[in-house]
Parts: sequence; structure tokens; C-alpha cells
Amino acid sequence: MTDPTPAADMTYARYLDLDRLLAAQNPISDEHDEMLFVIIHQTKELWLKQILHEVALAQSLVRAGDLVPAYKSLARVSRIQAVMTQSWDILATMTPADYLRFRGVLGSSSGFQSDQFRRLETMLGLKDAKFLSFQLDRPEAHAALSEALAAPSLYDDALAQLAAAGIAVPAEALNRDVSQPYEPSEGVEAAWLEVYRDTERWWPFYQLAEKLVDLDDALLTWRHKHVVTVERIIGRRRGTGGTDGVAYLSSTLDRRCFPELWSLRTRL
Repeated sequence: MTDPTPAADMTYARYLDLDRLLAAQNPISDEHDEMLFVIIHQTKELWLKQILHEVALAQSLVRAGDLVPAYKSLARVSRIQAVMTQSWDILATMTPADYLRFRGVLGSSSGFQSDQFRRLETMLGLKDAKFLSFQLDRPEAHAALSEALAAPSLYDDALAQLAAAGIAVPAEALNRDVSQPYEPSEGVEAAWLEVYRDTERWWPFYQLAEKLVDLDDALLTWRHKHVVTVERIIGRRRGTGGTDGVAYLSSTLDRRCFPELWSLRTRL
């Protein structure tokens, strides 16, 4: 175990490695607003690092059957997601004219390529191997995303725990190829319906399910605010990474990490 005793000469700046952190903002143009653009996106990546840290812990706890301790990390992720969503309002203070003055220096770079965001989606169950192609020049990022694609998602682990508790979960959901995108199942919906119709008996699973819906809800809210902010700043232009911009982002609003936790509400 690491000795928690700090060095006698420890300072705030040294503990946080501030000199290196604050030297990481390197706008390419001379435009004032590029600094905001850099800091907003770097901050999002720092929060994504923490989110991945929390989801990994929550997943290990769920996988071990320790559902209640996992709630804390999942709740923390939802709070972080709210902060990330609010940050779009800061970026929206940049007008279209401000952005177009430096947009050219971005080249083909795009948030579409964020390995941490794609790893988060993957860990939550939205698996898509095509995003590996954006990490070919970063072996560690490529390996981390590959590992997440090959491993069970948080939702896979939750379903395994439902089955272990005696709730009927379809074998095809439990034994599926976890490297492939999850497909909604009426049988899985029925399993969760049992939980929601007898919350007193299945309270730990009911609370886990609602924590998962919180994550999905917050992710959807983040996506929606992203769409609105991008349309406000660049309209319907194509994205810098070659995507259809707002059209592509709008198409992601239909994604659900835990689809049966949404569909069952109609049947309660």
C-alpha cells in the first residue's frame, strides 16, 4: 500500500502538477476565442477520465454482486455529466464569427474522435468497433478501447446479476457475443418488469436500474445540448471530422444504453 505521508516540501502546484497542466493549452491561431475552445474540450476530457474511473469501479462492484456500494459511483457520474452539459453554455458565448476565424486550424480533428467518450459509450453498452480506426496513431488508447469492446458492458453485468438472483433472463442475452452491439429483448424487459412491479422485494436492483437510467438520461441531455450548441455556432455545416455535423449529432439522440429500462415504463 502506498505511504500516504506527503513529502515535506509538497505544495499545491506540485501536488496538482500545475506547471505541466497549465502548459497544455497551445492554441494554433492568434484568435482570442481559440483558448476557450481548447480549455472547454480539455476540461471535458479530464471529466471523462474521472467518469471512466467511476464506471470501472461501479462495474467491478456490480460484477461482484455488491450493488449498493456501486450506487455512489454511478450517482457521481451523473453529477459530472450535469457539469459537462452546463459547459456547453460557456462555449455558446462564442459566436459563429468568432469560431470561423480559427476553425481552419482544427483540420480534420473532431470530438467525434474522442477515445475516452467512445470508451464510455462502450462500457455502457453502445459498442461500435468502427471508432477504433481513429486511434491507430495512439496505441494505448487503441488498446483500451479494444479491451472495452471485448469485455461485458455494465449492462451485461447487471443482467448477469439479475439472473444470479433468480430472475428469469433470456439465455441469449446472458450468452451473447459481448463485443457486438446490444439488441433490445422482450425477455429482458420482462425481467426488469418483475423488479419494477415488486420494488420492495427487489429494492437493490430497482435502485440500480434507476441509477442506470440517470446515466442514460444525463447522456441524452448532454447530446441534446451538444446538438443545440453546434447548430447555434456552425448551423448545418459539415463537421470538421467529416461527419454531417448537426445531422449526425441529431441521429445519436435515439440511442439508449439500457433500452428496456425505458420501454418497460409503458407496460407498468
